[in-house]
Amino acid sequence: MEQFMVHVYDAVGNSWTVLFTAVRVAVVYAVLLMVLRLMGRRILGQMTPFDLVTLLLLSNAVQNAMIGPDNSVVGGLLGSFVLLGLNRMISRKTKLRHFFEGAPVVLVTRGRVIEDHLRREGVSLDELLAALREHGIDRIEAVDTAILEMDGTISVIPQNNPTVHRLRKVRSSRNR
Repeated sequence: MEQFMVHVYDAVGNSWTVLFTAVRVAVVYAVLLMVLRLMGRRILGQMTPFDLVTLLLLSNAVQNAMIGPDNSVVGGLLGSFVLLGLNRMISRKTKLRHFFEGAPVVLVTRGRVIEDHLRREGVSLDELLAALREHGIDRIEAVDTAILEMDGTISVIPQNNPTVHRLRKVRSSRNR
């Protein structure tokens, strides 16, 4: 029995190791959410090959920061459970979700571009015009409202047609 307990201790580690692993995972998760939020939602709207490679390398880069020297199955599972638990908690708490996701941003109102919002969200005027053309709108003056949604899409409401169109294929200028 004593030998079995030694194997369990080797696999799980002491309670401090488990606690520090959980704290490290939570800290890295929170920091990455904030960094992605600060980088703008456009990076999440459509992933280019560059975005995909960056995300894959980012996950590999933070792995050791989260799990530390623990390469065990238990350490990996602990990290996974903490990440899934945090994700579930944030997705259910409206205030936390709003903090990390933000709110929709109006880019055009009554035919006028809001330059500060374009600049802050990393959307160029050319990208906005491309989004409008894709919805059959040839000039900004014909737009009642264009909104950058929380998921990175652009919704367009023309002045003479109240149907909302969503655009998913506009890329941020940072991706070029």
